[in-house]
Amino acid sequence: MSIFSLLFYGLLILLILSFFSSFVFIVHQETAAVVERLGKFHSIRQAGLHLKIPFIDNVVGKLTLKIQQLDILVDTKTKDNVFVKVKISVQFQVIQNKVYEAFYKLDNSHSQITSYIFDVVRAEVPKMRLDDVFERKDDIALAVKGELEGAMLNYGYSIIKALVTDLDPDEQVKQAMNRINTAEREKVAAEYQAEAERIKIVARAKAEAESKKLQGKGTADQRREIARGILESVEVLNNVGINSQEASALIVVTQHYDTLQSMGENSNANLILLPNSPGAASDMLNNMITSFNISSQIGESIKKKNDNKNSNSKKNK
Repeated sequence: MSIFSLLFYGLLILLILSFFSSFVFIVHQETAAVVERLGKFHSIRQAGLHLKIPFIDNVVGKLTLKIQQLDILVDTKTKDNVFVKVKISVQFQVIQNKVYEAFYKLDNSHSQITSYIFDVVRAEVPKMRLDDVFERKDDIALAVKGELEGAMLNYGYSIIKALVTDLDPDEQVKQAMNRINTAEREKVAAEYQAEAERIKIVARAKAEAESKKLQGKGTADQRREIARGILESVEVLNNVGINSQEASALIVVTQHYDTLQSMGENSNANLILLPNSPGAASDMLNNMITSFNISSQIGESIKKKNDNKNSNSKKNK
């Protein structure tokens, strides 16, 4: 077969394909095609194989029926004059029975949606403080969705979802917020630490008070037993003909030398200088007796004064 024959057959195949393509066209799944006849809208074709009249019918455009997403970054400021970038993600879809409105009424659907988003965000965010923007971002998303639904429905578009996907304040503002959070956490930590120290101090004070109480009770019991022992010793000495004064002197001398002996037996005892002559115990006993007598006299004097005051006050009445 010559080269001219190949060229002839190739050209024939191209002519046949172009002839059939002028009669038929294919629309893919989740797509709608707009057909015009002699420049005027004729019909909307859904997915499948379709026929058209060559040179009269023309497929002027196709619209996807899939859910689309448009991401918009809006730069605005809050009520407390903090500039923040708000990223809005809008999911929308062409309504299947409103393909005509979507194709003919809007020249650029993305630009239209973007304009509405800017308008809503710049109207809502300036009403809120920065902290409120973070807490109420769902309210912003609902406001955007509500505004777009009412506006885009007439153009054949359905708003599926509007989301606030990101909030980005100025870098200096973020650093200041981090410092505030750090200071707040340090404050809480200091309060907990102070409370722990207070509990330790209270517990230590209670333990010390209990220790002092037990120590005092032990000292009182010890002195009580010592007094009982001295009383018994005096009674024993009285039974053998020794009077109370002599018995007291003997007991003081005995305890004086017992104390010196116990100090000598303890190798860790500190050096203490005490009178240890034979007359020292007698001097201590005389001093004690003198002190007791003076105390008794003072007590009797105070008692007499109180009695005189009470009697004078009764006479005056």
